Amino acid sequence: MSQGEQVAVARASDSRRPGPLWTFGLLRSELVTTFRRWRTLALLAVLAGVPILVGIAVKIETSDGSGGQGGGGGPAFITQITNNGLFLVFTALAATLPFFLPMAVGVVAGDAIAGEANSGTLRYLLVAPAGRTRLLLTKYATTMAFCVVATLVVALSALAMGALLFPLGDLTTISGTRISFAEGLARALLIALVVAVSLMGVAALGLFVSTLTDSGIAAMATTVGLLITVQILDQIPQLHALQPYFFSHYWLSFADLMREPVYWHDLTRNLGLQALYAAVFGSAAWARFTAKDITA
Repeated sequence: MSQGEQVAVARASDSRRPGPLWTFGLLRSELVTTFRRWRTLALLAVLAGVPILVGIAVKIETSDGSGGQGGGGGPAFITQITNNGLFLVFTALAATLPFFLPMAVGVVAGDAIAGEANSGTLRYLLVAPAGRTRLLLTKYATTMAFCVVATLVVALSALAMGALLFPLGDLTTISGTRISFAEGLARALLIALVVAVSLMGVAALGLFVSTLTDSGIAAMATTVGLLITVQILDQIPQLHALQPYFFSHYWLSFADLMREPVYWHDLTRNLGLQALYAAVFGSAAWARFTAKDITA
């Protein structure tokens, strides 16, 4: 028995504990396995590096005497970073959400089932009495945990870099009103959680793709390819009638949390759309996985 198969047997043994512990045992095992992988750590390191690069770029631009205006380009909030380092959190999330964050989630979700099949460990994980449905739900919960961790990594890296390079204090909302630094931190945390939930649809899509193949690389590449395709389609004016139904269309609506009062229209549409995608692709993944012949 290979080392990977031995690990899979140990993970499966966690899932056979009696009572409610069997669910938490399997989930804990999956979380530990996912966050110990070098690929996961590398993805988190790349995400943490984005706010550092943005902060340094804005600092250099400010030192050159341009005032951090950058010609008016860049993500939302970027012109406010020099006045308050907390805006680096909002800017970093806006910069990573269109591609870096969903790409990382697509890699983790795409490898969830297909990676186990490719390494020959999937059949060992299915020896538990609850079987495929519980494993699939555990894989999705693990992917969503990665969404939260990845988003918080971006936010905390941006907060640390913002505090290091720029002043902190009370800040001005998009609506022009002033709020305290403590309230700004609370809104930053809420925005990070909204961004994490916004990746719920991508996680379900990646999990569905992962049930279609036994190749982890193929599943990851397909998920990321679909993500890029949807992003491109969302920018084509001729498709404006379809764009509100793309899972990425309302991603940047989190900026409305920095208004006073908060604009909830696009936020609620985004969360509802993500829930719909999760339900559709989650159901498709379950239908496919429960009927699939497991040979690896």
